[in-house]
Amino acid sequence: MKIILTEKITHLGNIGDTVEVKTGFARNYLLPNGKAMRWTRENVALFEAKKAELTARQEAAKAAAEANVDAVKNAKLHMIRQAGDTGQLYGSVSTRDIARMLKEIANVNVESSQVLLGSPIKSIGAFDTKIALHPDVVVPVKVYVAQTQDEIDALVAGKVLTFGTKKVEEEVAEEKPAAEEKPAEQPAEKAADAE
Repeated sequence: MKIILTEKITHLGNIGDTVEVKTGFARNYLLPNGKAMRWTRENVALFEAKKAELTARQEAAKAAAEANVDAVKNAKLHMIRQAGDTGQLYGSVSTRDIARMLKEIANVNVESSQVLLGSPIKSIGAFDTKIALHPDVVVPVKVYVAQTQDEIDALVAGKVLTFGTKKVEEEVAEEKPAAEEKPAEQPAEKAADAE
């Protein structure tokens, strides 16, 4: 479907660009949200008449996003979650969790689609991500995930957390010789009973 963009959309185009998109994307997202209009001669003329207003609205949105950059950069995104002995979380930290935390901590309204995380966080550690406050304003942030506040403080200080994998390996190594000794004792007892 051929459309005219009424706002800048990342990976698609700028205001006024005529682009070809899939019909479902246009009908379900772009057109209902006012991000585009169908390409017709009438709509091209209508867009040209509204172009100055749309550009001014886009610049105002960009200025509002730039005003929130410092609040987002200074937000401490520290998440305390339960995890196993190996550092795997019992669940995950998603874009929705980060957006909710930004609203609580920095008082910045961010949609989960604006959090450029990639895949959910499923382990303890420090993770780099970006918040797209506007297509032209992308702020890098760091998310710290740990089981306790002490672990978060260690992560913020740059320390690497180690988990109980060595202890588990040592316990397994200790159990193996004990298991081998028991079968050796049993035949000796049976021999004593037989006499």
